[in-house]
Amino acid sequence: MKLPLLAVGGTFDHFHKGHESLLLKAFELGEVVIVGVTSDEFAKKMGKNEIQDFNQRMGQVKAFLIIQHLIERAKLIELHDAFGPLSEDPGVCGVVVTQETLENAERANRIRLEKGMPPLKIFVHDFLLAKDGRPISSSRIRNKEIDERGYVLRKN
Repeated sequence: MKLPLLAVGGTFDHFHKGHESLLLKAFELGEVVIVGVTSDEFAKKMGKNEIQDFNQRMGQVKAFLIIQHLIERAKLIELHDAFGPLSEDPGVCGVVVTQETLENAERANRIRLEKGMPPLKIFVHDFLLAKDGRPISSSRIRNKEIDERGYVLRKN
């Protein structure tokens, strides 16, 4: 049974196969999914300076959701911090994260408990691996090591 309202978020820079997998997992687990895309300002605060601009990243996410016929079940938002609606909206039941962002979900749960809100169900989604057995990541794509599908472009 799907959770009524689930959240997932990310920078979604150089939208790739790993992002697709993360989003598909969220829609598998949630009836309605809040999809947060990191604002340019928040990305810079996290040290992500060489990324595509917000509109391009949001557009790539939206296009994927349209192609997958999931856009009607999505609530697209701009993220200005690590929590978005997780620490404020008691209606959010769960969150899909990677190992990299698990700590933020655990912190959101501590905040929710302090506010008397129910804890989130946390689902950790594994990174997809490129053809070389290492994780697909936006930084590897930016460095032209791999493409968005995980195919190796150059050996390191």
